[in-house]
Formats: sequence, C-alpha cells, structure tokens
Amino acid sequence: MDKKTSEAQKNAVKRYREKNKEKTRIDNYRRTSRLFIKNHASIEDIEELKKLIEERENELKEEMGTYRRYRV
Repeated sequence: MDKKTSEAQKNAVKRYREKNKEKTRIDNYRRTSRLFIKNHASIEDIEELKKLIEERENELKEEMGTYRRYRV
C-alpha cells in the first residue's frame, strides 16, 4: 500500500515549522541525542553525558532556587 502525504498536510507542516522554529529545533536536538545514546554511544560517551546531565541539572536547580527566592 502506497501512503502519500497530501499537499495540504505538507504545507501545514511547513507552516508549523516556520511558526515554531525554536520548538522544532529543540525537538530535533532531543531526537538526535536519543538516537545517538541508543544506537551509537560508547561507555565513555555515556559517562561523559552523565556528567554533563548532572551539571546541567544542578544549574537548573540553582536557577530555580534563585527564582523562588526573589519571586516572593
């Protein structure tokens, strides 16, 4: 069975991507990183990624703490 995407659907996707460039970019980064981790990462890569994730998590927690302190 040959499934084809209609021109209307293609145009709708194109308009969405143009309107939501930042979200589309982030979604692409997320997909790419998951693909790399699942299919290509070595043990060394995974260890490095764990460290990067931990650092980023700490940064975000610190930002949230600062945000909460000044929000009251």
